Amino acid sequence: MWMVWLEYALVLLMVGALTVVMGKWLAHCFTGESHWFIERWSYRAIGVNPDDRMDWRRYGVVLVASNAFMMLLGYLLLRLQVSLPLGDLGNAAQTPDLAFNTAASFITNTNWQSYAGEASLSNATQMVVITFLMFAGATTGVAVGAAFVRGLARTSAKDLGNYWVDYVRVLWRVMLPLCFAVALFYVWQGVPQTLTSQVAATTLEGTAQNILMGPIASLESIKHIGTNGGGFFGMNAAHPFENPTPLTNIVHIFSMLLIPAALTYAFGSMLLRRRQGWVLFGACMVMFIGFLALTFHAEQSGSDLLARGGADQTLASTQPGGNMEGKELRFGIADTALFVTTTTAATTGSVNAMHSSLTPLGSITPLALMMLNCVFGGDGVGIINLIQYAILTVFVAGMMIGRTPEFLGKKIEAREIKLVMLAVLAHPACVLGFTALAAVWPDAGASLANHGPHGFSEILYAYTSVTANNGSAFAGLNANTPFFNTTLGLAMLFGRFLTMLPMLAVAGSLAAKTTVPPGPGTFPTATPLFMGLLVFVILVVGGLTFLPSLALGPVVEHLQMLAGKLYS
Repeated sequence: MWMVWLEYALVLLMVGALTVVMGKWLAHCFTGESHWFIERWSYRAIGVNPDDRMDWRRYGVVLVASNAFMMLLGYLLLRLQVSLPLGDLGNAAQTPDLAFNTAASFITNTNWQSYAGEASLSNATQMVVITFLMFAGATTGVAVGAAFVRGLARTSAKDLGNYWVDYVRVLWRVMLPLCFAVALFYVWQGVPQTLTSQVAATTLEGTAQNILMGPIASLESIKHIGTNGGGFFGMNAAHPFENPTPLTNIVHIFSMLLIPAALTYAFGSMLLRRRQGWVLFGACMVMFIGFLALTFHAEQSGSDLLARGGADQTLASTQPGGNMEGKELRFGIADTALFVTTTTAATTGSVNAMHSSLTPLGSITPLALMMLNCVFGGDGVGIINLIQYAILTVFVAGMMIGRTPEFLGKKIEAREIKLVMLAVLAHPACVLGFTALAAVWPDAGASLANHGPHGFSEILYAYTSVTANNGSAFAGLNANTPFFNTTLGLAMLFGRFLTMLPMLAVAGSLAAKTTVPPGPGTFPTATPLFMGLLVFVILVVGGLTFLPSLALGPVVEHLQMLAGKLYS
């Protein structure tokens, strides 16, 4: 057991070291004045002036308009798939509702897949739609994160920078170099990178078999660096072509946490408040370790019903190796638990095991992390969601001492709190609203593979995943229906923009304010006390909001499992 925790400690220490290196580079990219040659060429190509400055409204309009255009382009290409080259597998074009769902999924950095990639897409659409939108969604998120932090760092300013400058810099200085290096590493480890759609092989029994492949390594790199998560194959990172070795599994984990964790350091650097950045990093790490411990303990303990025989004596056995159902033997419980926690903390959605096969207590971790949506979080948006809770925390502290709350030397007034609460409430409203609709929709039950609380968890997990722009699936739910494709697609769009745009407005409002020197009643926010209070507020707000829904799903499933009740 101690070897497992030693592995976890080494991995998290390495994440901390990479946070400093990557955080310094991100801060340099966000604050540098000079432009690379290829960046100047990119500005001329799209016809923008890099010296132009945008307030939060214009920044948001350009963001939404450009994303809408790329989503429409992706939709059209998916509908015209049969007319594109590299389609020798003969896969048909996606239906209108599925193409809408897919385009919305990948432009919002969600990467939910209501299809199996190898059975639905050609190599052309895997590259020009899926991989392209993975870059677009992730780059957009980091660019908005840069603008948000820049707004907090400025005083008496009317702008948040230039969206196109942020986008182009993130693309050329961060995403493309990192993904190129990681893709080369994956190829070295045995991940295919080819335009060939399939190769013929003869099995040991003498049977002919066609093995599907394609440009997998390039997709895998942006899939994890960009906290995307969409897989080339339906099995995602459990497939040996996507995740062939324990070494690629660890690099997947490092890649998912790299930018979200580094943004906490970049935040402190840009504000010249390094301790503040470490407080945010520490808050995320405390929650991450707590949820990791819960998942590992639950999966290592296995099913209590099996351990004591249960009501059905045919189940009488023990689980000395823990719950290995739905897991890859080459990863085991320890690496699977770490992957489950990472992919839902960083809202990536990549999976190396079937989350539906987790124990009821183990399944609480991915659900809770997506519900909180701020434990590191996705590229760019994670730091925004974390700051919204930090502002809420100083508001609560200010109410307790009867003083106007301050954060980073700025007065937090009614306008900022209203916008923060709009962003905070949009997330659960979307998750719980669509879950309630699906629970009573006449045909939704036909899509469930399980009944009882586990079936409810399938629906809850789906809408939590897409609203949090995570994209992982609980399995067992056939989401490729007009109802689910449409409602899940809308949840992705709402979850992305109804939380991002209000916080951009908060950044614009705070940028226009003057910095107030700390006084005797100022609550310091760069201290362990604030870190603890921040974790407390996040867990309390998340618990009050989502605990009733968890009680109807994994909690009651665990209690009924202890009572010997099973569902088929």
